[in-house]
Amino acid sequence: MALRESAKLFRGLSSFTSRWTASSAPNQFFAAAALQTRSSTTTAYDIGSSTNIKWHEGSVSREAREEMLNQKGCILWFTGLSGSGKSTVAYTLEHALKAEGKLAHVLDGDNIRHGLNNNLGFSAADREENIRRIGEVSKLFSTCGVITLVSFISPYIKDRDAVRAKVDAGEFIEVYMKIPVSVCEDRDPKGLYKAARAGKIKGFTGIDDPYEEPENAELVLEVSKEDGVLAPPEKMAGEILQYLKTNGYLGK
Repeated sequence: MALRESAKLFRGLSSFTSRWTASSAPNQFFAAAALQTRSSTTTAYDIGSSTNIKWHEGSVSREAREEMLNQKGCILWFTGLSGSGKSTVAYTLEHALKAEGKLAHVLDGDNIRHGLNNNLGFSAADREENIRRIGEVSKLFSTCGVITLVSFISPYIKDRDAVRAKVDAGEFIEVYMKIPVSVCEDRDPKGLYKAARAGKIKGFTGIDDPYEEPENAELVLEVSKEDGVLAPPEKMAGEILQYLKTNGYLGK
């Protein structure tokens, strides 16, 4: 009895499958899928140590994402000495953008070294790799339409320029937090300058490793002069916010 019931069920399923296959439903389904996933016709090639790889192009464009968010993805690259207020201003700006209904995210140098870059030190080669990695991450965020706030000392011009070269014109906005090293050393919120002067930290930017000032930064924020009087973070964040509005990054 059970065998006959199973055979009857199988014939019913086969009949349904035949009718469904003959109908236009599968064609409609796969046609819709084709619109969602664009097949790649590129050939495999080698990149670095990787072999037999190829780029797969998505079917949702950057423009579609930016239209959905009503904003333009970009990278605001905060560079400056340790203690110059990069992260403070970046997080202040993030709150201001949220209040405007805009999607922004901060990529902080110390935070990234807790995870993605926790295998890197502070040699010139490691600093270069540190910036290369976060440059690639910030590019992914920006391509998604996110206003990406990157807070890294990034002391070398060539490393910052390498990130700029990877993205479209106008997508990389360099924000130089200008402040005398003497003021940073007086502030020394993390005690790093004191440790560097005592020889406990080697290769510390501004002490025994150079910081190369930007030559053509889109924004130069004077955090302090030699007198040590600091500009309010809200004021500096406001200047950046106005720049974004004026240059069309915040949509309509």
